[in-house]
Amino acid sequence: MAIVKTERHPEMPPPVSQTGVIGWLRENLFSSWLNTILTLVSLYVVWVSMSALINYAIIDANFVGTSKADCTGEGACWVFIKARFGQNMYGFYPEELRWRVDLGYILGAIGLFFVLSDVVKNKKWPAIYLFVIYPVICYFLFYGGLGLEKVETSQWGGLFLTLVLASVSIFVALPLGIILALGRRSNMPAVRMMCVGFIELIRAVPLISVLFMASVMLPLFLPEGQNFDKLVRALVGMSLFSAAYMAEVIRGGLQAIPKGQMEAAKSLGLGYWQAMAFIILPQALKISIPAIVNTFIGLFKDTTLVLIIGLLDLLSIVKAGTTDKNWLGMATEGYVFVAAVFWVFCFGMSRYSIWLENKLHTGHKR
Repeated sequence: MAIVKTERHPEMPPPVSQTGVIGWLRENLFSSWLNTILTLVSLYVVWVSMSALINYAIIDANFVGTSKADCTGEGACWVFIKARFGQNMYGFYPEELRWRVDLGYILGAIGLFFVLSDVVKNKKWPAIYLFVIYPVICYFLFYGGLGLEKVETSQWGGLFLTLVLASVSIFVALPLGIILALGRRSNMPAVRMMCVGFIELIRAVPLISVLFMASVMLPLFLPEGQNFDKLVRALVGMSLFSAAYMAEVIRGGLQAIPKGQMEAAKSLGLGYWQAMAFIILPQALKISIPAIVNTFIGLFKDTTLVLIIGLLDLLSIVKAGTTDKNWLGMATEGYVFVAAVFWVFCFGMSRYSIWLENKLHTGHKR
């Protein structure tokens, strides 16, 4: 029996399951009885959770006041966050000098915008500004010098300190991780053994022990009379720790590149470093984008561990505020605030990673 294939007229509307919101719901959420049950149960759980959260955080919350006595509702007491907002953001940085931190944020945001966006096609000068000029500007703005009053790092804290720790560690860990990954794949036994030893040693211990080593042991290796600032020690420890993990991420990307790429580069007369810079590394980094951003997110959250060496990051300073006799019982509000701040930064990095993957056409398009 011959099978007659019927074709839909071009002017006929597509099937209902493929049109509009109703079609999307039928295809993705209510395509079977099991999916329908799971969808309804999920909607119920979301409704119960969100309604309770909205009541706690908004409807029954207290936003106006100056002390704990002004919190009379059953919801969150955001007066606590409002009263200590400056300290949560800047630590013990002098209030009259906080404009320097704000100016640093603005200059950094401008540099990031031009480097990460497509507004400027040639990224050379924005990259030079962000990675060479901007750190020097921040040093004098935050610490002092050139006529600006000096502010010791012991006064730095809150979100300001968290961003300093995360940004500097990320800035150092990525290039250092690339060097370690290339060294681990080197044909020179001495270089390969040194890189392997460093990576495996760092990955075999927790970050807390690395911070302790950087804070306590690092001064022992310095000449007598010389000492590093406590913040510098934390930055050294976090950068080295993150670089070891970053090296393995980059090495995974390098191993995914076919050997024919290097052979083709050599046939064109390119040397090792030219082939790596222009052919191999760009492909490896593109493949490794999700893992690289995942390492950055983990590093950003690990900044909370600097409390053990006496630095008050955002979580530490909020936690210290909850022990104030005037604000006892405000731990829930403090931790919710910290969680929200960390979520904003981590979610932002995650979304940028997805945007970059789609732009570079890595994997399936979302």
